[in-house]
Amino acid sequence: MGERTSTSWTAKRAEVMGRPGAGASYEAARVRFELGEAVRLRREELGLTQAQLAERAGLKQPAVARFEAGGTMPTIPMLERLAEALGLRLSVQLPSVRGAS
Repeated sequence: MGERTSTSWTAKRAEVMGRPGAGASYEAARVRFELGEAVRLRREELGLTQAQLAERAGLKQPAVARFEAGGTMPTIPMLERLAEALGLRLSVQLPSVRGAS
């Protein structure tokens, strides 16, 4: 039964990813998740709670929780506030995309 479910999931994923805009949506979700994970890992490294980070960054705890879970796409000012609160410097990069001309 597991193989059938896996095959069905693979087919469904291929179908969804084939839709217009799906790749961009997937990429946006990946970015949100990776940013949130980086903030969470640094917060935990510093031994801070979400509430403590929120206070340092001038945010509310639920906003930090949503961000760490990848639920929101942050603005540059929000990233700057979080970076400063975590003792980091924000650095934005624009690497080339494979196959771009």
